[in-house]
Parts: sequence; C-alpha cells; structure tokens
Amino acid sequence: MKLIFLDIDGTLTRPGENTPPESALKAIRAAQEKGNKVFLCTGRNPAMLAPLLKYGFDGYIGCGGGYVKLGDRLLYDCPMTAEQRDTALNTLHRNGVFCTIESEGGSWGDENLEAFLSSQGEGNSEIERWRKALASNLGIRPMQEYDGSPVYKVVVMCTDSKMLDEAKAALEDEFNFVMQEVKEHSCINGELINRKFDKGKGVRLIAAELGVDIEDTIGFGDSMNDLEMIEAVGCGVCMENGAEMLKAKADMVCPAVGEDGLAQGFAKLGLV
Repeated sequence: MKLIFLDIDGTLTRPGENTPPESALKAIRAAQEKGNKVFLCTGRNPAMLAPLLKYGFDGYIGCGGGYVKLGDRLLYDCPMTAEQRDTALNTLHRNGVFCTIESEGGSWGDENLEAFLSSQGEGNSEIERWRKALASNLGIRPMQEYDGSPVYKVVVMCTDSKMLDEAKAALEDEFNFVMQEVKEHSCINGELINRKFDKGKGVRLIAAELGVDIEDTIGFGDSMNDLEMIEAVGCGVCMENGAEMLKAKADMVCPAVGEDGLAQGFAKLGLV
C-alpha cells in the first residue's frame, strides 16, 4: 500500500479552484481501488478545503500541518495561542503588511486586500488562490468580522521584505516564515507556520498511524510550502508549473496541473 499526499492549489486543481480535472479524479479512484490511500496535504484550512472532500479522500493534512485528520478521526490540532496571534497581527500591521488569518471554520482578510492583489503579477499559485478565493466569495470575510476563534496561520503579502523584519524578530523562534518563490518586482507573499508542525510532520504522523513505511509515501506539490512534504516522503513530485527551487528538491517533475499532470504522474509511478 502506498500513501499519496496531494497539495491542492497548483497541483490537484488550478490555483483557487475546487474542481480537479476529470483525469486526476480517475487516477485517484484507480489508485484507491488498487489498495492505496490518497490524502489532501494543503495550506488551506478545513473550511477552504471542504469542497474537495466530496471526492472521497482518505483524510487530509490542513493548515500547513496544523490540523490532521485520518478519515473522520482528528490526529493533530495545534492552533496559535492568542498571544502569538496578537503579536503577529500587531507587528505586521504596524509595518503595512496585508494579512489574512485562518481558523478551522473561516478566513478573514484585511481591508483593501482585494485591491492590493489585483495590482500584482501572475505566476504565483498562492496569490492566484487568494485572488480567486476573494472573487468567488469562498468565505474570506473582512478582518473586522473576526470572531476570535483559534487561528492556525497568518498569510502575509507585502511589497518589501523589510516590512516583515519586526515580526520576524518577535516570532521567528516559534514560527517559520515560509515565503513563496515569485517573479522579480512581484508581490512578496508567504505564511507564518508554527515550528511545531509542517506538511512533512503531518505525512509522518499519518504514515505512523497506519503502520506504513515512509518509503511507501508519495507527495505531489508545486510551491515552497510543499518543501517539507517533498523532503519527508519516499518519492517527491513537483508539478511543471511549480517553483524552480522545489523542482530541484523533488525526485520527479510531472506535467503542469492544466496538462493532466497529476494523472500522468500517477501513471508513471505505477499507481493506476
């Protein structure tokens, strides 16, 4: 039995979308019919990944590793403390950084975030995800409506890396600032991920729970928040549309998400 872990945006679907190509769904079903298990492994929170659960995944790693489910069973749950959340938002906002925060049941974004995103360049799956999420109203509400529920991560967007310096000084011991590979002069964006977890630790947790050797795990991703997953699995696969730095770390590169890449990757690995 193989355990297969799939990032969503830029890997399973085009960024910001919730409908995988039919070729990918057929490949996933075929792999499961052969006795393998397939999991989502995403930075999305449970609310944002929920539309994909109807396709019959065996569980998921959400919030970049902070919320892990095997079937209906919760294996791991690690939100920020209120103090960590407030320190992050206060230092980031003081320096003009646009933020969104994500809880289990919702996401909240700063005022004018949509206008900020609309001015940025193309070619970054995380930027595209948020642009489309805002455009299609996938539950991202104004920050002033935040209900105080536990936050798992903070997504940051700014025009100069120096704008993150104060937050890094306050939080870098506890949080990894995972920044995306972007084109020159484009928006700087990334997310604050608690050092207690990452996608790779989520992979190892599920593998251990199922008694599966880590060498029998496979991960598909496209952006730098997939790095720990790619490093943890027995076989790491990067999409052709992915970050060059991730391709260099991967064991294999498969065609882009819009070119039936996932199905071709499954076939090349003998999963279908």
